[in-house]
Amino acid sequence: MGCFVSTQKDAGGNRRRPANIGDVAVFVPGLRIPKPANFSEALGDHLSKSLVERLSALRTRIVVMAGQEAPTITRTRRKTATQHGGSTLGDLLQALEDYLPVLLGLVKDGSPLQHKVQFVWVNQEDEAEETAMCSAWYEVLSVLHLMATLSLSQANLLLLPRTSVDGYQPKLSEESRRSSVDVFLKAAGYLDCAVRHVLPQLPDELRRNLPVDLAEGVLRALCLQALGQGVDIQLGLAIDSTKATLAVKRRLACEMVKYWQQAQDNITSLALANGWGEKHRLFVKWKYLEAKAAAYYYHGLILDEGNTEKSHGMAVAALQAADECLKESNKACEAFHASAPLSRNPPLWGTMKFLSEKIPKDTCSKVRINKDLYSHDKIMETAPTLPDFALALKPDEYQLPEVDLSWNQQAQKSR
Repeated sequence: MGCFVSTQKDAGGNRRRPANIGDVAVFVPGLRIPKPANFSEALGDHLSKSLVERLSALRTRIVVMAGQEAPTITRTRRKTATQHGGSTLGDLLQALEDYLPVLLGLVKDGSPLQHKVQFVWVNQEDEAEETAMCSAWYEVLSVLHLMATLSLSQANLLLLPRTSVDGYQPKLSEESRRSSVDVFLKAAGYLDCAVRHVLPQLPDELRRNLPVDLAEGVLRALCLQALGQGVDIQLGLAIDSTKATLAVKRRLACEMVKYWQQAQDNITSLALANGWGEKHRLFVKWKYLEAKAAAYYYHGLILDEGNTEKSHGMAVAALQAADECLKESNKACEAFHASAPLSRNPPLWGTMKFLSEKIPKDTCSKVRINKDLYSHDKIMETAPTLPDFALALKPDEYQLPEVDLSWNQQAQKSR
């Protein structure tokens, strides 16, 4: 059905992991780097010389670019982000988009050519140093994963506050925040396509031998993370808007909790390792706790609008839960940035800048007022259940491109 080789870590190592990746607003897994493939040897007797050369040239371009740029793409300091990062990411994404339609010719109509070429990629979250498979669908899956990773890196660059012209507190423009939502949805679209349309094409044996970087749980988690961070941006914009009601903010915060809860569920049982994997797990934990803090806060404010002792008691319990989740999220944030590779938290902005100030202040105030008004037994000891809302934000409906026209010319020559 197809060869597969999984290579364990060696003394030299192909994984070039930076010691410090700078400011992180979005978790970007280390880039899986492709290694050269020998199309001529594998396909020379089956395809025209021009098509073999085109496949080789397109993939070699990606190998070279990814190998050169991976260290700088993951090290997203603000200077790099503004001067070089955008074009680097864009060029590599374009190279992948150029390659994909030509690559898909190898799997068209179940072609046996899909098993002829051995594709090798260096892993980041798996114990195995690299994974080689004689499967063009494995290559398609790896390409989509890399496209999603680059998109998440683009979103990270957009969400790093820039030093303002007046030299005061770094700021993040509304335009950058809105643009990041589009990028998150694009990343989620690549990952959703990978899970729904590419993974099912792989035989069970190859699926079992995929590196954890490409495990269904990791792909789903990354997709949900992108959607969760998209909702986080929407909540921040709602906080800034005078027209957004408490009900709207609570709904967004509760949806955010569900996205991060599902992301956490998807990676809980996976053997994430080697720095990036543990960092991934800590990031999900951190953002899940942040989302819960926001949801309990807005739920508490709405409950406090009620006119009964019970609703006020539930409001206090919700606000206390928000305060506790905020404290726990700060610990998780520190653990995330302290894990290898080291990173930094950019200056606070958006949802968490607002809530980190409001939650402790409002909780203290509401607890004092309600304890003055009511006896202790009216204050709930456990947080009330959060409302359950349907998830509104969906991935872009990305579809694999049509097979490149050069394959039609190849078919005509073969007749």
